[in-house]
Amino acid sequence: MSTLSADQRLRLLSLFGERRRSGDAASDPLSSSARLERLVMPALEFTHRAFAERPVEGPLVLGLSGPQGCGKSTLAADLVAGFGWLGLRATCLSVDDVYLRRDEQVALSERFPGAPIFADRGFPGTHDVELGRRLLDSLATVEPGEFVRVPSYDKSAFGGRGDRKPHVEWPEVACPLDLVVFEGWMLGFTPASEPTDPALAQANEFLRRYEVWHERLGAFLHLDAAAPDFVVGWRVEAERRRRESGAAGLTDAEAESYVRRFLPAYSLWTPALRDRPPIQGPSLRLVLGSDRLPVGP
Repeated sequence: MSTLSADQRLRLLSLFGERRRSGDAASDPLSSSARLERLVMPALEFTHRAFAERPVEGPLVLGLSGPQGCGKSTLAADLVAGFGWLGLRATCLSVDDVYLRRDEQVALSERFPGAPIFADRGFPGTHDVELGRRLLDSLATVEPGEFVRVPSYDKSAFGGRGDRKPHVEWPEVACPLDLVVFEGWMLGFTPASEPTDPALAQANEFLRRYEVWHERLGAFLHLDAAAPDFVVGWRVEAERRRRESGAAGLTDAEAESYVRRFLPAYSLWTPALRDRPPIQGPSLRLVLGSDRLPVGP
């Protein structure tokens, strides 16, 4: 049962609708009314209920997992906006925020010269897990009126190889908070007992380090693809929209080549996540069709 009143739900629908009709949002396929009713509101109601029923005081840390291009970053922003309209304080973080610095990424690549998945950011092992842990702890425990600096990653640095921005350029988040949405494509993945793909063996071992993130999640929302190839189409479409907006983006062929190297990872680690996210709190899994909308009842 939803913890939102009928009046609150109507107000949220109205505010989301106004935002969808304004500015560039009207032409964004991720802002359709169908998405609002079938994805955003169920996710918001789940998150608000988890917040209302959290066993301890302090912010709810929601883990949001989903494949590249499925719209999880947009949904994270929607959840933050919805909580704000309810008079609650929220922020969103991404696992991308805690990628290794460029020099650390180069060192990782040199440590495993026969593993091309570590040549660049993306796979388990390419994040500063301890930085992410400290960040989640800080957002949950700092005193009212204080600020937490959140890491920022520049994906355009070093010719697109990327690097973490200097500390002085990290944005500040005002505390205390009611909700922290922590999102990422591989959030919630756990080591497989017997990796079927030798190329993923070391990344599978690195996943053990990420347990400290899972321990800090109070709820989990999993956006799952109904078919693996949907991920390819989503990423190609996302890069196409990026180019059409005037920003630098991959060609269709480059985007497809890039995302296909992640498909074995989904095959290896997603089944366990489907069975049960590695947290103690409530969880919700929404299976998305090719249109990025939930399928089924």
